[in-house]
Amino acid sequence: MNVAAVDCGTNSTRLLVSDGTHSLERLMRITRLGEGVDATGRLAPQAIDRTVAVLREYRRVMDRLGVDKVRITATSAARDADNRNDFFDAAEDIVGARPELLPGAEEGRLSFLGATAELDPADGPFLVCDIGGGSTEFVVGTTEPDGVVSVDVGCVRVTEKFLHSDPPTPEELSQAISVVHVHLEDVAREVPAVKEVRRFVGLAGTVATMAAVEIGLPEYDRDRIHHFVLTRAAAEDVFRTLATEPLADRVWNPGLERDRAEVIVGGAAVLVAVMRHFDFDACLVSEADILDGLVASQL
Repeated sequence: MNVAAVDCGTNSTRLLVSDGTHSLERLMRITRLGEGVDATGRLAPQAIDRTVAVLREYRRVMDRLGVDKVRITATSAARDADNRNDFFDAAEDIVGARPELLPGAEEGRLSFLGATAELDPADGPFLVCDIGGGSTEFVVGTTEPDGVVSVDVGCVRVTEKFLHSDPPTPEELSQAISVVHVHLEDVAREVPAVKEVRRFVGLAGTVATMAAVEIGLPEYDRDRIHHFVLTRAAAEDVFRTLATEPLADRVWNPGLERDRAEVIVGGAAVLVAVMRHFDFDACLVSEADILDGLVASQL
């Protein structure tokens, strides 16, 4: 049986098709569904149109691969939008399943199950950190989540709220990181087991992009990114490089997709703040995430 998972995030829309043993297709498109939603409380018509166009592409891929079942989810941007049903109606017409509006805790749980499936429990407990566009999920556990918390910081939200200059000013960067630290104090309070973590695992586009920039990948290579160890020193160096370059120069960094260049500094600020706050020396980069968890839930 072939099953599919579609994740409609704040910044990207992604697809995974699997037969339960092998990934048959894994795609990602930057759609910025959450463009402006933090300020307006609504999904912009052009953002819905961009995402719907990608869902049409994904439906064709699913038909070609003979998909029997699909789960489609929506996360932070849809949670914050009053008009989410406008998007859900259009998505259901195309995909054949209505998007599930995932609470932050469930988003985190599925991400944890996907990210830890290949890890040795002896290396735990793990902190799985899923940096999205509008929110970031923190999950602590070894084989099952013991604590989950979702906070409203992500690459798009941080960029739109704080990083207005090109490149961002030191004051803007300082304010962004300070706000992230405040949210991380909430994480430590709500999930005290974070103090016992032995391995920090980072997910999603921001983390994968920082690893790709550090490696200097000319094009995406999942095998080189998946389980790459990004040291704290390397993360700080990538952050410093990207944050001090104007957008016109930033886009030329090998490993950085042009469509992600506008929001990568906001995402990088979240990652370095987490590593500083909890004193992590390294981040294990995982390309297995919520999509893998959604696929596993159907098999």
